[in-house]
Amino acid sequence: MQFALPPRKGSEHPYARPNRSAAVAAAKRRQMQLLGMIIFSILFLYLFWSYITPISPSERIPAGTPPVVIVTLFDEEKTDPTYMRKIKNNREDYALRHGYRNFYANTHAYTNYTKNAPDSWTLVPAIRHAMTLHPHSTFFFSLSPHSLIMQPSLSLDEHILKPSRLESLMIKDIPVVPPDSVIHTFSHLKGNKVDLVLTQDSENLGLGSFILRQGDWARYFLDAWFDPLYRAYNFQKAEGHALEHIVQWHPTILAKLTLVPQRIMNAYNMDRRKADDPQKQKEQSIYVENEDFLVRFFECDQAGDRNCAKEMQPFYEKWEEVVKGLGGMKTTNSQS
Repeated sequence: MQFALPPRKGSEHPYARPNRSAAVAAAKRRQMQLLGMIIFSILFLYLFWSYITPISPSERIPAGTPPVVIVTLFDEEKTDPTYMRKIKNNREDYALRHGYRNFYANTHAYTNYTKNAPDSWTLVPAIRHAMTLHPHSTFFFSLSPHSLIMQPSLSLDEHILKPSRLESLMIKDIPVVPPDSVIHTFSHLKGNKVDLVLTQDSENLGLGSFILRQGDWARYFLDAWFDPLYRAYNFQKAEGHALEHIVQWHPTILAKLTLVPQRIMNAYNMDRRKADDPQKQKEQSIYVENEDFLVRFFECDQAGDRNCAKEMQPFYEKWEEVVKGLGGMKTTNSQS
């Protein structure tokens, strides 16, 4: 059978039909967008939950980790062995009483880092070395080898580091570098936000005794302090004046720093100020027996008429009497 006309075809042009591959691609894009939103939401919730419920120290710090590491830097080529042994006795006893750890460093182990700079600069890499060996410890107490801890039963947490205690000690809104720096310490800093605890005397910041909290800020601080430009600048008091420069002109450092009264952790055994010093009218931060935490024989190794061992001996004998009353001296808890 034949038809007069051919079968009628659809009027739709073949090129006008929907592109199935484009539709599939659009659907896949929507699926990927949905998946990305789900992943982002999960990540956001995880980070938010981590922020409001921080991991407890017991879950992230290995058992037996000392909360405080005491860093003492000796020049073993110049220090009398008997004197050094007495200083170490003092440190060992204190560390064992409170679960701390000692880190003894030798100046000459770090001179390859300081090169032509004064040897006193080796303090900075020594502290960094201690932090590397004790990555889970919270605080690092840098203490001059010409110092004795005179109250061995008093922990650093109780004496200084507990936030409420630290807030009660903070000296706020004063020249950060004495006597008249235009840059002042912060007046609103909280104890749990402090990463560097320092003292000052009538002239300078007290580097003979300071406390640094472990963390990214501490590593940044040490790197900034140890900058080759500062080491090559030939400051009169080397790393001391370099530190005074960066705390005044680097707000990131000033924001985490606090000053506490000198007698809290840096009392001197004698007043070295000149008679006509205008700061003489201020309190003389001289060690007071049965009151102050430690005594420092400030610059005993830099003046020809002084002898560190002789100045230390009467204080060492008093310290021996104190530890005898506490059951005797404790020993062996160090790393060098």
